Amino acid sequence: MTNSTFNTALLVCLVQAGSVCFCASASAQNTSELGIGIGATNYRGEISPEYQLQNSRPAFTVFYRKDVSVPITLRGGFTAGLLRAADDNVSGTNGGVPPLLAYRRANTKGSVLEASAVVEYNFLDYHYRTDKIHFTPYLFAGVAAFYANTSTVTNNAQLGNDFNRDGAMLGFSIPAGAGLKYALSEHLNLGLEVGVRKAFTDQLDHLGDQDPLLVNPHDQDWYYYSGLSLSYTFYKIPCPSQYKKNKKLLK
Repeated sequence: MTNSTFNTALLVCLVQAGSVCFCASASAQNTSELGIGIGATNYRGEISPEYQLQNSRPAFTVFYRKDVSVPITLRGGFTAGLLRAADDNVSGTNGGVPPLLAYRRANTKGSVLEASAVVEYNFLDYHYRTDKIHFTPYLFAGVAAFYANTSTVTNNAQLGNDFNRDGAMLGFSIPAGAGLKYALSEHLNLGLEVGVRKAFTDQLDHLGDQDPLLVNPHDQDWYYYSGLSLSYTFYKIPCPSQYKKNKKLLK
């Protein structure tokens, strides 16, 4: 083999290898997911000062993820769930209902709809199929807008009708939390997530402006979403412009 023939063959091999590497690296940053999830929403506020598992109600979510790099994923989602809480379910230090809550005897129920945009930080590249590890833990934080429709009533007749309120409201919250993604196959992924929402309002339960002797006007409300998800991965591998212009080169 002459030197010119060898150099030509080597150049062709390098070009092909470069094309493969380009497509492989591009696929790692050009993946997206469409998914659904089921789980539970929960509420913490005047009627439930601490997180109570028994207040969990069914919830549903749909979302879209876009991997902009190996560690960074952008996600937009829509979540719908129910809310409930009751003073009678709170346990005090002595095991019974605290005196204030036993006197107030209020309960709230309703629903919340949320549209969110968050950034996820992945600790591992779970889309990299040649790796033996096909999962990653992740953290997330972002912003959300919510629509809550709730009603609150009291079983204490001495408090009058002022404690019996209902209505809807729009608000903003900060979602944050952690999760785990596991790639079941090249396209299917299983997810587990636990998240909290800091709501910039004290009116999810309509009690924020009540008598300060009966409520805490300095503590804003929170709501939570936790659940399982199933998503489908889409791969997009961009090709160099010469292949787009001459598709015969792909054959």
